[in-house]
Amino acid sequence: MFRIGLGHDTHQLTEGSSILLGGVHIEHSRRLLGHSDADVLFHAIIDALLGAAGLGDIGEFFPDTDSVNRNRDSSEMLQIVWNTVRSQGWRIVNFDTIIFAEQPKISPHKESIKNKIAQILEIAPNQVNVKAKTGEKVGMIGREEAISAECIVLLETNC
Repeated sequence: MFRIGLGHDTHQLTEGSSILLGGVHIEHSRRLLGHSDADVLFHAIIDALLGAAGLGDIGEFFPDTDSVNRNRDSSEMLQIVWNTVRSQGWRIVNFDTIIFAEQPKISPHKESIKNKIAQILEIAPNQVNVKAKTGEKVGMIGREEAISAECIVLLETNC
């Protein structure tokens, strides 16, 4: 049996010195603002995994009303969710992701991001695809007010 999950996340940009995307720190004059470490790509992946497995969403697993999630490491959150999904008999077939950011440019970091995701989820890098799109100077992405990410995952089980 196969299941598809879709995840999305958006975080506002604020003053800072780097952005965390897919577990990779990218030097930039701004940072993402959020209750946790605001890694929009990991948050989208988490939601895609939870959706495919029928387990709700990131806010149910890691509510922003719980102080333990304040500044929480999203790679830890991803590991917890993947362990939960895997324990129910699912395996990852592949991910396809998109990061929407006017700046910084994502292309030089795509390979590092892909490898970080594969490492955390214990899958092959060729099971992960990372794409980047700008906002073409339009909307909150184009005006560099926010960064968004989307992810779709295909899970498989023998159950």
